[in-house]
Amino acid sequence: MGPIRNIRDVAEKHLCTGCGVCAYLEPQGIRMVDDLGQGRRPVVQDGAGQGDALAACPGKAMGLPPFDGSKGHLKELWRGWGPILELWEGYATDGEVRLAGSSGGAATALSIFALDQKRSSGVLHTVARGDVPYLNETTLSQTREQLMAASGSRYAPASPCDGLQKIEDSPGKCVFIGKPCDGAALKQAEGLRPALSSKIDVSIAIFCAGAPSTQGTLEMARQLGVPEPNHIESVRYRGNGWPGMAVVRGKDSAGQTVSGELTYADSWGRILQKFRPWRCYSCADHTGEFADISVGDPWYRDIPEGEPGRSLILVRTERGRDFLRAAMEVNALTLEKAAAHVLPDSQMNLLHTRGAVWGRNWACRLLGVAAPKYTGMGTGKTWLQDLTFKQRTQAFYGTFKRVFTKKLYKRRPVVPFDGEGCS
Repeated sequence: MGPIRNIRDVAEKHLCTGCGVCAYLEPQGIRMVDDLGQGRRPVVQDGAGQGDALAACPGKAMGLPPFDGSKGHLKELWRGWGPILELWEGYATDGEVRLAGSSGGAATALSIFALDQKRSSGVLHTVARGDVPYLNETTLSQTREQLMAASGSRYAPASPCDGLQKIEDSPGKCVFIGKPCDGAALKQAEGLRPALSSKIDVSIAIFCAGAPSTQGTLEMARQLGVPEPNHIESVRYRGNGWPGMAVVRGKDSAGQTVSGELTYADSWGRILQKFRPWRCYSCADHTGEFADISVGDPWYRDIPEGEPGRSLILVRTERGRDFLRAAMEVNALTLEKAAAHVLPDSQMNLLHTRGAVWGRNWACRLLGVAAPKYTGMGTGKTWLQDLTFKQRTQAFYGTFKRVFTKKLYKRRPVVPFDGEGCS
């Protein structure tokens, strides 16, 4: 497929993560749109996307420095999980925040703390679009009410980095919340834009096993009795309990108001994950290795009936450690130190995915298909040490099949989709 020369190549050669950093860095030549089958993708004018936008792009490449024991990172977790200074498990002390969150409400609690203590002037994150609620948009929230209205995961395409100019323009520092790929994009953009870096109070990444395309949400709505996109009134993927129910409200084919719900196992496990674009299958970072703090589910134990939620919190940088310490001092979170083994015990599937990526990407390269470049992330060793022979075989040879069934050998132009509107 040839070299990756610009952002259009990234998007059309199945490498785009949809983060939106390119649109922030080159707003005159790049804009983000929704592509029904792929997610958030850039539309690129001729000649754009060859400079800083390409340099910051996490779809093309990500890299970590070599392990340095003097910096205090946990060596036993470095290869599989990236830089980690501390692990904590707990929940938002505020019961309302804890219940509303997808796990223990940690990201929302940290955001509210930053606003309440006036250390941050805003929180850049993703919310449902007001006019088309099954699509997302980036917003800078400045109140608890705004944050609570957006609590819970959004298993739908999002590009929070397209709003980084809002942080640059803010009167004070801001919190950033996004997926792992968004955190990587922010990190690379900070290196290019000192004015942006000076405005980041903390970056928070949410564990991610892949971002389903909009088609996934529409299929979930159809199975819950709302067959027409323009009849969808609201979508919630998780929260209000742990892990919480997926809930779609809208009108059925007869025009009657309906509200359907699915368990997390059914919504994610049976429907949504099937709609992940190929780039999610070739991603090595599912736990936010480039963020200051990352949060996810501590799945290492059974969840008791009625459990309101708990979060696993990874502190990855000194900036993240200072921020978390300050939040703990005012009791924003109720936390206890977690042992290193809790992370792999909770998210072993993500470790296996990291290893499988090495085989998938080499299979792509052998077939002349573009693949992301990872440096210092231990994907090869994880492939050899943490996957069984069967898993390695499935990852490698399964990719040969997918290259042809998904037509990864062909460029795929971005097809803008702006929804059907809502009644």
